[in-house]
Amino acid sequence: MTTVTQMKCACPHCLCIVSLSDAIIVDGKPYCSEACANGTCKESGGCGHTGCGCA
Repeated sequence: MTTVTQMKCACPHCLCIVSLSDAIIVDGKPYCSEACANGTCKESGGCGHTGCGCA
């Protein structure tokens, strides 16, 4: 049996891999930040993680 502990952020613009224990879960989907979770990462200049495509 394999246990998944990390997933890609559910935001379509985001490249982050997020630990499920640290993720912000919205509607059962993991997000790396509040900006991604509430859909404002593009407007707010990104999720704050280096090298991500949100900005």
